[in-house]
Amino acid sequence: MMAAYGALVSLMHIIDRIENHPSPPISIDKQQVESLTENVTFLQDFLDAYISPVVDDHEADPLERRIADAVYAAEDVIESQIVLQIHNRSRIRGKMSCFINLFRARFKCATIEEDFYHDLQQVIEEMNLIKKEAMEIATAADQLQRKVSFTHAASSSTVKESIMVGFDQVLREVLDKLTEDHGSLQIIPIMGMGGIGKTTLARHLFEHAVVKKHFYIRAWTTISQTYNVRETLREVLFQASGDLGNDLSERELRLKLYQYLWGRRYLIIMDDMWSIEVWDKIRFSFPDCKNNGSRIIVTTRLSNLNLQLNEYYGVSMKFLDEASSMDLFTNTVFGGESLPHELEDIGKSIVANCKGLPLSIATIGGLLAKSERTTEYWMRIEQNLNSIVNTNNDEFCLKILRMSYTYLPNYLKPCFLYMGVFKEDRSIRVSMLKKLWVSEGFLKPVSGKCLETIGEEYLKELVDRNLILVDKLGVSGNVKFCKIHDLLRDMCLKVVEKERFYHIIEKSPSVIDINERRRVVFQNGGRGVISEVSRSLSHARSIICDDDGINFERPHNFRLLRTFKAYDKDSYRGGVHFVDAVFQLVNSRHLAVRVHSVTKFPSSINLLWNLSTLIVYESDSEYWREVVAPIEIWKLHQLRHLEFVKEGLILPDPPSEMVIMENLQTLKGVMNLYLNEEVVQKIPNVKKLRLIYKYKGLSKVKQTERANSFSYLECLSKLENLLCRFHYGYDEYLQRLTFPHSLKKLNLFLYYHAELEEILENIGWLPLLHKLVLHRGTFKTGKWDTIEGQFQSLKLLELNFCQGLKSWMMAESSHFPVLQELRLRSLDELEEIPSEVGEIATLKSIYLEDCSESAVESAAKIVEEQEDLYGDQLDLHVRAIVAKAHERLQSLASPNFEVTVRAY
Repeated sequence: MMAAYGALVSLMHIIDRIENHPSPPISIDKQQVESLTENVTFLQDFLDAYISPVVDDHEADPLERRIADAVYAAEDVIESQIVLQIHNRSRIRGKMSCFINLFRARFKCATIEEDFYHDLQQVIEEMNLIKKEAMEIATAADQLQRKVSFTHAASSSTVKESIMVGFDQVLREVLDKLTEDHGSLQIIPIMGMGGIGKTTLARHLFEHAVVKKHFYIRAWTTISQTYNVRETLREVLFQASGDLGNDLSERELRLKLYQYLWGRRYLIIMDDMWSIEVWDKIRFSFPDCKNNGSRIIVTTRLSNLNLQLNEYYGVSMKFLDEASSMDLFTNTVFGGESLPHELEDIGKSIVANCKGLPLSIATIGGLLAKSERTTEYWMRIEQNLNSIVNTNNDEFCLKILRMSYTYLPNYLKPCFLYMGVFKEDRSIRVSMLKKLWVSEGFLKPVSGKCLETIGEEYLKELVDRNLILVDKLGVSGNVKFCKIHDLLRDMCLKVVEKERFYHIIEKSPSVIDINERRRVVFQNGGRGVISEVSRSLSHARSIICDDDGINFERPHNFRLLRTFKAYDKDSYRGGVHFVDAVFQLVNSRHLAVRVHSVTKFPSSINLLWNLSTLIVYESDSEYWREVVAPIEIWKLHQLRHLEFVKEGLILPDPPSEMVIMENLQTLKGVMNLYLNEEVVQKIPNVKKLRLIYKYKGLSKVKQTERANSFSYLECLSKLENLLCRFHYGYDEYLQRLTFPHSLKKLNLFLYYHAELEEILENIGWLPLLHKLVLHRGTFKTGKWDTIEGQFQSLKLLELNFCQGLKSWMMAESSHFPVLQELRLRSLDELEEIPSEVGEIATLKSIYLEDCSESAVESAAKIVEEQEDLYGDQLDLHVRAIVAKAHERLQSLASPNFEVTVRAY
């Protein structure tokens, strides 16, 4: 059972943190620590080696349930003692000054510690009994057969392209339907059961080179069961025009989208539509311009939508035939190579049992690709498949997927099941997901690796097994956003319900249901029952709010809470909380909250002894509100990520005593951070910095002091991602900016007087830099002459509102040898983009917005020259957004050159 293994890893985290913390809130008897560590280690090994996976739906093994319950009891005893001691010490410091009261308090604490010892000893004795029983099982199992171990061979790449096998004829048929040069707007439904390949087919069509050249506008939106009409319209409008439409009503969005699409040939893909109602609500946003050939593709599991969408044409996805099934299987397991002779027959049997369902084949293939390639192991897979092939299609698919989960290594199971806490079709930010995995205690420590690195490896394994989908890549090729297929999510929720891993609240639950839940998730209107259930959550360790407007009036009641995610920075969702109440959650590891009317953090922040992630969004409308942190924040030894979303957090200078925050990796939203040798030594492992410098409230001495500290950025040898925003007054000091060679991403917001030539020359020699974004500043000489050997790793270059740039000179394309994206915004004096840019072999896209006419014309010339060289094989796309006054530039449009006239 996954819950038992995850609980063991979590308990070991707690013990390690108490033992290694410089000022732990409690101490545990040394002999008890040794007993706990020995028991936890043995039981982890036991679950890894002796508990065989099962595929049927019988109840969890009673011994595994006992293990989980015993571990939970140990956590309760230890963490309750921690909370009690922290609150007692806080009260003593605040109220008890006389000797008698102090003596009484110490006597009371001694009594509490004695009770703690006895309570913990009872749990250890129960674990000793469990260990004894497990040893008997292990001895018996050794006489038969040990569980087959998994191999963890690394894949060559985390990112897997979706494989399109067996649907070549369908692809060609729909492609012809899409690219007919005449006809009115057509709706093309693609129908079939979950996992049949509808989205994969639609994605291949969407990215097909012929489609890219044929349609002026392409947009993709996922509808899902819990659709939101306004968000759907916003998403399509943004992909079509670049306009976010944040402030527009639903009616205004319909009108704006309609007007923008009018007269343009467009392709819209609506993935995963569950009812005709959503189509009825948005259909009139899409104009039918006669004979321009616009198309809308709708993927759906509901075959009855076909006639309602298009009574004459639709695509019904069929199961793969035997040959195509084998092709998909061998591609997934062996990268296209044929099966070894000894596995050929059993491999064919496994594929046959998948009954031609692509998702099942890919998922089982992902399992076998990461497992031992032996006849014995494959036979076990085949036998388990044979037991479930006679069920109906939906249940069959779920059981196939359940099998892939069952055969996961134990350490991956909690991470995978956790994906179910997010709504269906949710695009999940990987950095946020890894923070949550850390706070939940899912990641098993490995010597020499930070927990985030381990989380990255876990994610990679789940992607390689086809259990998690890559949704969006970062510039460096890392997975930035991920998703989970809704069938796999359904399977997660079924397993979670059985194992009581977490509890999702969408409507009012009974007190019995909620009382003992250690993880609670509020989704889809769950905010309506918050006040009803909040008093029943006193034992909760995690509260995840994936909904708007959820407010907990008294979050400090959740005394054992470790993870409190009540804010999402991708959607700015979450209720509003009072900062004093939030900082009473002394057992916290992860706090992500919106707070109201805050001007400072309370000094009680130092009570959060185990806090690893603090994300605060100030909910008031005033953007530049300054919030002061107390000096105690430097004592948060476990802190890994500190993010103040509105960029106005003032950190005091650190205390003189050396408390090294060696775990700190992220520091965002800090104003006027003073860097010197001592500060750099206190944050030696920081990887991400987001800083703002402004003169407001600083004396002249302090201004100069802050400016002189810029040179210390170079001393942060682990720094990879830096954003700095400089307000007026710092321009004269910017030549002191020096950067560490470890830097990979740099985003600078400058004032207009900042001289860019020298700044760019310094930046150009950074060996690992692959993303550079410059906002404002001035080219005093009017030209930028790049130098051989600079920007050798740069993949994305963005220049915004940089004044004075007239002449950009490049002697060779080797100046930017691996550039993939070029973005230029409001460069109204730039005469042209160097022709050498077009010769960069890796270049995929150029984006221009409000640039000079001559710059747009030079981009068109680059495309024309590259089309002459590469024809249909050209993989470069250029988009230019121009003002109404420059609409004549629309005549330059070509299949690879898109010109959009701004409507205002």
